[in-house]
Amino acid sequence: MIGWISLALIAVGAFFFLAGSTGVLRFPDVYTRLHALTKADNLGLGFVVLGLSLRADSWIVVLKMLLIWSLVIVAGATASHLVAEAARMSNVPPWRKRS
Repeated sequence: MIGWISLALIAVGAFFFLAGSTGVLRFPDVYTRLHALTKADNLGLGFVVLGLSLRADSWIVVLKMLLIWSLVIVAGATASHLVAEAARMSNVPPWRKRS
């Protein structure tokens, strides 16, 4: 039973990775693309870590995966902020719907 739950969580994580990648390709400007990528990838990695944690042999492995996940969250937020700030400083305008 735990194997199926683990597989389902990993599949949900893969879905969020796919959704984030699709957002990068489909969204109109750098700001919305950054939002899609960072949010979906962090959530996708969280589900993958949760699914893998159910199959882990020891608690130390689970703690290492959680540490890696937290570092990825911090690094993703920092990189996203830096890219958005560079776009703002370069006067890249946010997308506006034309009526």
